[in-house]
Amino acid sequence: MSLSLLDASLHFVGLQDDTSVYELRQAQFSNKYFILSSTGTRRLMAFPEVVGFDSYLSMLPATVAALRHLTHQGKGGDVDILTILRGGLNYPIEEACYRSGIRVRDIHFVSCERIIEDHIITGLEIKYEKLRVKKDNILVIGDIIATGDTLRLCLDQVIDRFRRRGGSIRKIIFFTIGGTRAIDLMESMTEEIRRIWPEFEGFDCFFYEGIFTVYKDQGATGINVPDIDFGWKDGVISPEFRRFVLDHPYSILEKCIIYDGGARRYEIPVHFHEALEYWEGIWARADQIDPQLMVGEKLGYYNPVTYNKWLTLNHYRELMDERLKPLWADEAELLAHASALSLETIANQRINAINSILQNYESQN
Repeated sequence: MSLSLLDASLHFVGLQDDTSVYELRQAQFSNKYFILSSTGTRRLMAFPEVVGFDSYLSMLPATVAALRHLTHQGKGGDVDILTILRGGLNYPIEEACYRSGIRVRDIHFVSCERIIEDHIITGLEIKYEKLRVKKDNILVIGDIIATGDTLRLCLDQVIDRFRRRGGSIRKIIFFTIGGTRAIDLMESMTEEIRRIWPEFEGFDCFFYEGIFTVYKDQGATGINVPDIDFGWKDGVISPEFRRFVLDHPYSILEKCIIYDGGARRYEIPVHFHEALEYWEGIWARADQIDPQLMVGEKLGYYNPVTYNKWLTLNHYRELMDERLKPLWADEAELLAHASALSLETIANQRINAINSILQNYESQN
């Protein structure tokens, strides 16, 4: 677990339109970290079938809600958008600003590509940038954060360009389907940026549905990808998303990497082939995978825990929500009966469903 999260607690700060806004608080945080939960983002995060423009639209209400929350807190003003290509194009930042009454002064671009060999990230490379340097910028960024290496490389480049050319950055508003490493990265970067621009106000970081963790190994399945695949264990997940996943059979077993990059929106067959590869791997190894261990890994705990322990594990102790106890009980019920799940049957159903959708896209080529 990130040391930054050990004593952190989740607080409900309001309902903005149809979006629940939570803030993760810890005395040592220099920045603000929020979790957004909405109908659209829950559906996006639970179902790899949400693709194309629909995936963009699913994030729009929550993004608008976040910007309106900041405006109501007196943190409005003109902004610049920094788009990290390609994944950043998935985030509806410009339209959300328009709907929130926020003027976008300029849009900057940085292209950062991961170099992947045999499912292992071997490096990163910035291939393109377009930056118009000004003073006192508020940057709005949307991108995935797993290890944080891409964001670190891009921000180092942007900060260096602004510093060399006499510009400055006042604040960074970040939207992400991302993990816990974002917090450590943003905390350390805030210190570094303030050495350059002491007036830097820090980050307001909005996570959709949760602050996830990345797998350290191949997990219970033997096929998860370390430092790329997301999980719940030691993260902070919105209660609404935990409930949504429980209410939709087999969603908890999905592969979280399916939320990355441009494939889900721009290369849809590639996205579905990735989802298919995962479920075919589960099907092939079904007799070697302990379903109870797999479910426990997904929930973030392997054995039944008391309600108070569950609240502590999930950072929910400050939430006064009557829906939490039934959620805890239902998770315990799922864990208790997980050994009876037939992973071969579930995988076969998912393979057939994904193949059916994939054929519709490939037949158009």
